[in-house]
Amino acid sequence: MPSAPPSAAPAGDAPLSRRALYQDVADRLRQQIYARELEPGAWIDELKLAGAYGISRTPMREALKVLAVEGLVTMRPRRGAYVSEMSHDDVAQVYHLLGLLESDAAARVAATAGEAGRAELEALHAQLESQVRRREAFFAANEQFHLALLRLAGNRWAQQVVADLRKVMKLNRHHSLFKQGRLAQSLAEHRTLMQAILARDPAAAARAMQAHFDSGLEAAA
Repeated sequence: MPSAPPSAAPAGDAPLSRRALYQDVADRLRQQIYARELEPGAWIDELKLAGAYGISRTPMREALKVLAVEGLVTMRPRRGAYVSEMSHDDVAQVYHLLGLLESDAAARVAATAGEAGRAELEALHAQLESQVRRREAFFAANEQFHLALLRLAGNRWAQQVVADLRKVMKLNRHHSLFKQGRLAQSLAEHRTLMQAILARDPAAAARAMQAHFDSGLEAAA
């Protein structure tokens, strides 16, 4: 008789799974960085964290390598790992790349997306409209919208690059959406973008997306 499948681990502070342990560790570290439990510029105490997680240093080191590739962690010879910091130039360069990639995606979606894809974006935009007074919920809905647009554009390489850039952007202490009034302004920019997509106007969609990132960079300054 086959044995019963293992029960699912409880949520919250459940023990890390045996499968791909370093990935579980990377997920936890990533969330601690995003939550500012590990501040930008802070040294990462591998031994202390490994003890807190109940693991050896090997999966901890493998996890740090993953985060280093993502740009969230900086490895310094003979000094260890540090949470990466974002300079103004870093922020400007990331916004520049995001603007290029997402403007291209917006144009492609405006030109080629079917009814189902447009309906998905409309539903995500409606979430933004409903969450404009709740900053954290707005952040999450905003990211969902942008990643959905990239997916609908159909360029998996652009999706991968943008996903990595957006991870790094979460290091920015002066995130543009933190600025007073920026959420409402961002929502208005999304409305203009949606109008262009629904009108099947690729040039207008690209302009709207680029203007969205230009405004975001100005607010992040």
